[in-house]
Amino acid sequence: MDAATDKLEVYLVGGAVRDALLGLEVHERDWVVVGATPDELTARGFRQVGNDFPVFLHPDTSEEYALARTERKTAPGHGGFEFDTEARVTLEEDLERRDLTINAIAQRPDGSLVDPYGGHDDLEQRVLRHVSDAFTEDPLRVLRVARFATRLAPLGFDIDVDTMRLMAAISASGELETLSPERVLSETERALGHDQPSVYIRILRACGALGVLFPEVDALFGVPQPAQWHPEVDSGLHTLMVIDASAAMGAGTDVRFAALVHDLGKAVTPESEWPKHHDHEARSVPLVAALCQRLRVPKRWQRLAEHVAEYHTHCHRALELRPKTVVKMLEAVGAFRDREHFERVLQTCEADARGRLGLEDRPYPQVDYLRGACVAAAAVDTAAIAAEGHEGKAFGEALRRARVTAVSDYKRRYTESSSK
Repeated sequence: MDAATDKLEVYLVGGAVRDALLGLEVHERDWVVVGATPDELTARGFRQVGNDFPVFLHPDTSEEYALARTERKTAPGHGGFEFDTEARVTLEEDLERRDLTINAIAQRPDGSLVDPYGGHDDLEQRVLRHVSDAFTEDPLRVLRVARFATRLAPLGFDIDVDTMRLMAAISASGELETLSPERVLSETERALGHDQPSVYIRILRACGALGVLFPEVDALFGVPQPAQWHPEVDSGLHTLMVIDASAAMGAGTDVRFAALVHDLGKAVTPESEWPKHHDHEARSVPLVAALCQRLRVPKRWQRLAEHVAEYHTHCHRALELRPKTVVKMLEAVGAFRDREHFERVLQTCEADARGRLGLEDRPYPQVDYLRGACVAAAAVDTAAIAAEGHEGKAFGEALRRARVTAVSDYKRRYTESSSK
C-alpha cells in the first residue's frame, strides 16, 4: 500500500475486479475508501473532483478514489439523488447501491474478495443480475445493462429474467425521457463499438426502451422488404445485420451509427406499397436529421448518416448508373473535397450490402468502381479548364462535363477489363 493510502480502508471495486476475474484486460481501476472523511483524503494529497459526491484523484496515479456512499432518490432521472458519504457508511452499503452484482464485488489489498451479493457466482454463470430493487431508481441503468450485455455477449452472458422485468418497468415509467441526450449517445456510442452491436438494439427493443429513445429505429421492425434483395425480409432485422456487418469490417463508430439509421424511411412507406420502398432514401434524410439533432450527434456523424441514407442505393447500382449520375453523386457526398469521408460512405454502403441473410460474403465491386471513378474525375485538369476562359458558373459546368467524360472513359476501361 502506498503512502497516500497507508492505514486507510481501501478496496478495489467495480469493473477492474470484474474484468480481472473474467480474464479480460483491465483498462482503469476505481477504488472505494471506507471510514474516511474528505478532509482526511485532502490532507494526504488527494485532489477532490466531481460535484455530485466526493471523488478524489490519487496524488501519484490519478486513479479515482470515492468515499463509500449510500444514495436516496429525491427526483426523477439519473441525477435525482442525494448521497451520504459519512464515515459510518459501510462497504456492503456502498456495494448495495450498484447496478449489477458483477459490478458489486470489492477486492481487499491482499487480493481476497468481498462479495455480499453473489457477483462471483453470476460471473461464473454468465448472468447479468441487478443487486436490489433500487435498480429501478436510475433510468440510465437500462442503457448500461444493455451495453454490458453487448460487451459480454461473446462470453455467453445473458440478462436475468427479473432484471429484464425491471428494465421494462423503467421503460414504461417515463423515466427514460429524463435522460440527457449526451448520456443516451454516450452509452450508445460505447455499445456500437463492441463486436456485436445488434445485441444492444435487441435488448433495448425487448424491454421497450428502443421505442422511447429510438422510435425511428423501432418502427422498422415488422416492415417487410422484397425477399429478392432481402432474404431476411424484415427491415429491422436487416438493420441489425448491417450494424453487425459494419462491426465485422472493423468500421468506426460513425460508420456503425450511419448503418443503424440508413433505412429509416422504410418505416414510413405506406403499407399499400409494401414490400417495395420507392423513394425511401429521400424519406430517410429528414428522419435521420431529426434523430441526430435530438441526440446531439456530432455534425460529422450526421453528415455521414445523411449521405448514406440518401445515396446508398446509388452506390448499390453504381455499375448501372450513367457517368453523369455518378459525378453528381460524387459531388453531393463531397468525394472530391473529403476523400476520407467518401471512404466512410463506401464502407457503410458495403455493410448495407452484406447485412442480408445468406449474402454476407457476396462480392461487392461497387466500392472499387466508385473509388476508381472518383480518382478519374478528380484527375481532371482544372487549370486547363480555367485557361480556356471559363469563369464562375461556366467554369463549374465545364468542370462537370470534363469529369463526366473522365468517368465515361474510366467506365469503358473498367467494363473491358472486367469482361476479360
